[in-house]
Amino acid sequence: MHVFRTTGAGGPEVLSFEERPDLTPGPSEVLVRVRATALNRADLLQLKGHYPPPPGAPPDIPGLEYAGEVVAVGPRVRRFQPGARVMGLVGGGAWAEQLTVHEREALPVPEGMDFTEAAAIPEVYFTAFDALVLQGGLRPGETVLVHAVASGVGSAAALLCRAMGVRVVGTGRNAPKLERAREWGVAHTVLVQGSPPRFAQAVREATGGLGADVALDLVGGDYVPETLEALAPQGRTLLVGLVAGAQTQVNLGLILSKRLRITGTTLRSRPLEEKIAVAQAAERHLLPLFRAGALQPVIDAVVPIRDIREALQRLAGNETVGKVVLRWE
Repeated sequence: MHVFRTTGAGGPEVLSFEERPDLTPGPSEVLVRVRATALNRADLLQLKGHYPPPPGAPPDIPGLEYAGEVVAVGPRVRRFQPGARVMGLVGGGAWAEQLTVHEREALPVPEGMDFTEAAAIPEVYFTAFDALVLQGGLRPGETVLVHAVASGVGSAAALLCRAMGVRVVGTGRNAPKLERAREWGVAHTVLVQGSPPRFAQAVREATGGLGADVALDLVGGDYVPETLEALAPQGRTLLVGLVAGAQTQVNLGLILSKRLRITGTTLRSRPLEEKIAVAQAAERHLLPLFRAGALQPVIDAVVPIRDIREALQRLAGNETVGKVVLRWE
């Protein structure tokens, strides 16, 4: 099989296209012929040496999501058979023509959806669903503040909220991208300018002075204290990303007086059992919405995987809206 592997820390230039031996599935694993994968900001961090893969994942082959068909199964596998169309998340290794995954981590690709569409789903929708619903307890009728609403996870969160009957206030630093967010049912957008960022007053005005019930923070850094200001009493913040940095100062008195909750969350480093639980919950609750057309992937571009270096540069330059999908040819 062919792979794109890292040869050191740096940018897209450290990727090397190489041949590796074919894989063999373990007793409870399926072997997947990858037809499409996608890019994530975590990939940029891994290339730079700042986000190493978890134990058990290929140390030098990035890639967190895939769509393809099963070509072989382990002796204990009962869920899928060769020829099944599957998609899902992995800790790494998706920038390869083959990967192995536990059968219960893989999801069936919805009927009528091609591999490039399916590859744009797992990372963003699993992340948004796990944070907002499974951990944040999001309920219909609430208002959600979504930072970086035009990003992959941000757009997925907005569409998920629309399907649930939840109102969204979205932030971003690019006005044209924020305009796109209206396509996903975002009721109000806030253009964030300057440093430190200021958006809490605009969020309160958009919610009749109440503030947001839930915040999905994909940015971190100095966004965190302002996000707490923007929350309603008993509001919940789900901290998913640290693009703006891992350090900030917060008003602990505000957390006490408003009875706020802050939950930090990642998917990649979780134990297998927890990853299986998220995948199965997503299969039960998200796949029916995709089949009904209530949810859809937001795709910025589909490019041949041989152009991965240029695609990574586009992602690093914040030029994308939604997902950049890579297809094997």
